[in-house]
Amino acid sequence: MISRYAIVDTDLIGNNVKIAEFAVIRSGVVIGDNVVIHPNVIIEPGVTIGNDVEIFPGTYIGKVPKGAGATARPITYEAWVRISSECIIGPNAVIFYEVEIGNNTLLGDGASLREKVCVGHHCLISRYVTVNYNSIIGNYTRIMDLTHITGNCRIGNNVFISTGVTTTNDNIVVDRTYEETMTGPTIEDRVTVGASASLLPGVRVGEGAFVGVGAVVTKDVAPYDLVMGVPARVIRNLRENRLKSE
Repeated sequence: MISRYAIVDTDLIGNNVKIAEFAVIRSGVVIGDNVVIHPNVIIEPGVTIGNDVEIFPGTYIGKVPKGAGATARPITYEAWVRISSECIIGPNAVIFYEVEIGNNTLLGDGASLREKVCVGHHCLISRYVTVNYNSIIGNYTRIMDLTHITGNCRIGNNVFISTGVTTTNDNIVVDRTYEETMTGPTIEDRVTVGASASLLPGVRVGEGAFVGVGAVVTKDVAPYDLVMGVPARVIRNLRENRLKSE
């Protein structure tokens, strides 16, 4: 069912699709079966939406990244977005071009995904999370409210990142130039990051590690280490501790 008050310029629409009033669907958008698009959603050309997806009011999909002369880095992108089946996109989310989202992923209210971002399947990107350019998030990963994932960040599978976590990729604070070598943290599989922790540029958090609440991670964390404090220091190794208790 398509509201007569919606603007729909594509005929590439599957079965049992509902498009509510004041939605704007541009030419060439591909929409799968059983998709629900709520009011005031804007979907630009080049977007593909899988089956059984629900997109809530105010969402904008296919935003062109622009620097307005204020960004130091060059901005490049390809004009496509792919949202896989059974995803839910919360109200007022913004998805830039060249973004891919795996199936069964929930994007929370007001979340933002910049260009060249790939999110795996069965993920939760919660309310007002920002994922910056050229970042990769694995499968079954959960990132909670108000967290910032910096550009050039790598996050593995089954990772849990709590609320208000900050990641950074820029150690150049004098001349404000951009270097291609800027990298955010690498967070390996099954890592847990506590609320309000900060991860500095280029650090690697090893598989199964635990970063405590409010910790500031300034150097690499070995697999299964528990680190806490400012700067973060090793408290114990969780795997060794478990083996000793068995």
